[in-house]
Amino acid sequence: MTTKPINPTDAAQPATIYAPLQADSPSPQPRTFEMRFTSTPRGARLARRLAAVRLDAWGIPYGTDPHGAIVLIVAELTANAVQHGHVPGRDFHLSLHATPDGRTIRVEVTDTRAERHPRRPTALEEADGADEAGRGLLLVSRLATCWDWHPRPDGPGKTVWAEYTLPSWPQG
Repeated sequence: MTTKPINPTDAAQPATIYAPLQADSPSPQPRTFEMRFTSTPRGARLARRLAAVRLDAWGIPYGTDPHGAIVLIVAELTANAVQHGHVPGRDFHLSLHATPDGRTIRVEVTDTRAERHPRRPTALEEADGADEAGRGLLLVSRLATCWDWHPRPDGPGKTVWAEYTLPSWPQG
C-alpha cells in the first residue's frame, strides 16, 4: 500500500514496499520527464516537487529511500544550476529518464553557463565535512551510482547528470 504523506512531519505513515517499474507490460509507457524551469530558487523548488510527483507515479513511492535519494539528487543539481549556472534571462532544463528495465533513474540538469564547470569533491573535503556550503556534489557523489558532466551539444552551457540504481528487494 502506498500513501502520499499528508503532513511531511507525520511519523505515523504506513510503511511502503518498493516495487520495481514494470517494463515488461504489453505497451510500456516511456518513463521520461523533461521540463524547463526559471533559473531561480523558486524554479529549483518546483523542479524538485514535480520530480517527486513523477517518481511516485512511476512506482517509486514517497517515503522510500530511493525516492528520497533521487529527489535529493534533483534538489542539489537544480540548486547548483540556479546558483552556479545562472545566466540572466535563461532557464535550466531538467530531465528524468528510467531505463527500459526500470532499475536505473538518470537525472540530467542543463544550464547555459559554459565557463563554470562542476568539480569533483576532493578527499580532504570528503573527510572534513565542517563547511556547510559546497557539499551538494559531495552528496550527489555519495547517493548516485555515478555522475559527471558534459558540454551542452546544442548551445552554450553544460549538462550535469547522475544515475541512481534502485536497490534489490526481496522477491516473494
